[in-house]
Formats: sequence, C-alpha cells, structure tokens
Amino acid sequence: MKRMAVAAVAVLAGALATTVSPAAVAAPQPSADLLAAMQRDLGLNAQQATERLRQENAAAVLQRVVEGFAGDSFGGAWFDASAGKLVVGVTDAAKTDRLRRLGAEPKVVANSAGALDSAKAELDAAKAPAEVTGWFVDTRANAVTITVKRGQAEAAKSFAGKAGTLAKVVETDEAPRLLKDVRGGDAYYINNAGRCSIGFAVQGGFVSAGHCGSPGDTVAGVDRSAMGEFEKSSFPGNDYSFVRTNSAWTATAKVNHYGGADVVVAGHTEAAVGASICRSGSTTGWHCGEVQAKSQTVNYQEGSVSGLTRTNVCAEPGDSGGSWVSGTQAQGVTSGGSGNCTSGGTTYFQPVNEILSAYGLTLVTG
Repeated sequence: MKRMAVAAVAVLAGALATTVSPAAVAAPQPSADLLAAMQRDLGLNAQQATERLRQENAAAVLQRVVEGFAGDSFGGAWFDASAGKLVVGVTDAAKTDRLRRLGAEPKVVANSAGALDSAKAELDAAKAPAEVTGWFVDTRANAVTITVKRGQAEAAKSFAGKAGTLAKVVETDEAPRLLKDVRGGDAYYINNAGRCSIGFAVQGGFVSAGHCGSPGDTVAGVDRSAMGEFEKSSFPGNDYSFVRTNSAWTATAKVNHYGGADVVVAGHTEAAVGASICRSGSTTGWHCGEVQAKSQTVNYQEGSVSGLTRTNVCAEPGDSGGSWVSGTQAQGVTSGGSGNCTSGGTTYFQPVNEILSAYGLTLVTG
C-alpha cells in the first residue's frame, strides 16, 4: 500500500481542532440514478443513500489526516456504515483520545499497517500454490487473509507461513477468473475478436484492464468502427492498460449507467474500505456494493496480480476493464472475480490512481 508523506499530513492533523463531520465536507450532488442503484443494491432509501455518500466523503478526507497523525502506529482504517464514521486501528492506545476528537472511532490493534504490508510483501515475493486463490491485508481483522479452495487449507500451510503470525487462512468456494469474454461503461473489441469494457477516458484515450490486450492490438468501438490500439499494457503482476484512440473519438467524463443518466466523473479521490461503490460493464451493466479490502493479491490461473481492491459487487465475462465509481469519484477498472450477477460474487478492480501514476495520464473529469 502506497502511503503519503507523514509530515505534511501531520501538520494538517495538528491544525484540525474539531470533528470532520459529513456536513462540513463538500461533495458533488449525486445523480438520481446513482442513488437508485445504491438503494437497490445496498437496501437503502434515497435519504439514507445521500447521507451515506456524505459520510463516506468525510471519511475519505479524515483518513488522510488520521494516518498522518497516527504515524507508525497506524493500523489501517475502514468506513463503518452502521456508525456512519471512519474506524481507525492504532497500536498506540495513547492516541485514541485525539483520534476520537478528530472525528474517528479508534480501535487498538496488535499490528501496524506497515507490519501487515510487509507480511503481504513476503507473500507477493513467493510462488503461491494453485490451491491459493488470493491474499490481502484484511484491515478489519488486522491480519493478512489468505483465501484457499475449500478443503485445501493444508496445502497452503507452507505459503501462509511466510506471513508468520499475521496470516489468517480462510477457505472459500470462490474460483476467481479473468472477466474477458473471447466469444465483454461501453464495450470495445480487441483484434475483431475479444470484448472488454472501457474504464475511464484520459487525455489521448482510455484506461482498461491489462489482460484485455497487448501493445499493438487493435481496438474497435461499441459501433465496431476503428477506435485505436493498445499503447501500453501490464499483466500479470498488474492488470491495467492504456488505449490510444484516433481522432474520430472524443473523450468525455461520462460513465454509462445502463438504463439511467450517465454518471459524470468529478475526480479520483480513493474511497475507504467499507464505502459504497458501483461498477459499469458491457455485459451486466450497472451494479453496486461495498469496498471490502485493498491491496489484495489475486492468484489467477494466468498469473498473480497485486494491488487490487476487493468488493462484493458482481461481474461477468466482458465486464473486464469497466469503470468503478464511488459517488462521483473514479476508483478503478475491473480485473476479475468469481460468481455472477444472478447468484452474486466477489470482484476485484485495479485502482485508477496507480494507472494514472504508472503511465503519466490525466483523467478526464466533468
């Protein structure tokens, strides 16, 4: 997990004398269609959906502050929807009172975020057995959770040992696969064969998943007309790509809502664990859920990908590369997952901020 400079945030933390409340943090007004999707998938009414977005926006701002204040004792943070506030893990109990005054709910934990990140890095550097489906820093559990196929926990014992006492092995029925449909907001077609989904427009083109294509592969748009080609792509290890489009295509800040008004992306502030999030893809359209964990490594059959965000949102083949938004903030592009949009599932996305940074791209916003 990449962390911002502590000193700069510590200054901000020192200057903040009052609680960061949802009402104190300005946020773009969400569209009626976004609120409707949250009501459908999260079981909220319109007022609850609006209030939750305000609370999540405040939590995103507060997280930057408390991480700087907590320093080396920071143990991770997540949004608690039932309490409507940010929960902050901290290994130093002496800091709990100040965290509470800042507006967070402190929780004393055994392991710092730095220790958890280091333990996960040990796993990232090792070769995982086929029985292991993924691993991630489980902020709420204050552990590194390793998911294995049901009944195969013993096969993961040696691998889990590389994370020491910080490892937590969980059996699962999930079988993550890439969501590329080789027979996939808008569709695009690769080499007149495979289909994926556009992530977000950037200056010069758009970003999507890396497994969708390789540099030089041609791309056609949803209307099958020539659109451009893959200029950069990274997979496995990462799962992101940049497609440079031709002059016939105009970049916009819109995300296809599939059946509702387009969502206009206003920025790319990263949402907290526990925050609501919605996905757009050309196979299953628009679906919402919650962020469950960050910096997950997924062990696909084609190779491991690290730095993914885990969600309980469904997706299916062809949704790969599609957009993830929280409120009006761009979050990432679909990588893969398990399950489907009939029975539900787990889906992972590659954070968009990493893609923008890696390729020096500028997100198109409205």
